[in-house]
Amino acid sequence: MKVLIVNGSPRPDGNTSLALREMEKVFDQEGVEYETMQIGNKDIRGCIACLGCRKTGRCVFNDDVNVAAEKFRQADGLVVASPVYYASANATLVAFLDRLFYSTAFDKTMKVGASVVCARRGGCSATFDQLNKYFTISNMPVVSSQYWNSIHGAAKGEAEQDEEGKQVMRVLARNMVFLMRSISLGREKFGLPEQEERVSTNFIR
Repeated sequence: MKVLIVNGSPRPDGNTSLALREMEKVFDQEGVEYETMQIGNKDIRGCIACLGCRKTGRCVFNDDVNVAAEKFRQADGLVVASPVYYASANATLVAFLDRLFYSTAFDKTMKVGASVVCARRGGCSATFDQLNKYFTISNMPVVSSQYWNSIHGAAKGEAEQDEEGKQVMRVLARNMVFLMRSISLGREKFGLPEQEERVSTNFIR
């Protein structure tokens, strides 16, 4: 099993990273291979709808999005984590995910997705919902935990005190491992779900 972790925080050792470390501990225990990409402090521009990726199979802006694309293709699961800014994910992460999901043509069906959010106080649920939409538009099962996948802390390291939040992360990682393994076994025995030819309807015609 392989997991790609995308950390949208601009602070490599902040509270979002602390939450992810709880997940990484479980992945280590379970023998799951993982790689963490820190992109929140990178210069990632947004999609300009040029459709260049439809011709070349990769984004025209050659940055960490194209690096992540191949890692995502090979992965069984994707973890996306963000601090909360104005009840939303970090804008750099949103730009990254818009381009990553749009520019990659490979089938994402049954790759497992998990989102992680971190806030001082509020906005976690809205950000959690925002990040999960990337998975649900791509035939990716969304991993749940025993509570919404959030942890709380303001100053660096404060999330260490959120015992419930840290437990949520560990449960999330265990559930993710179980789901990835279950899907792998199901694929071997039953194959992937039958897919229909895609229908795309514009509302004005």
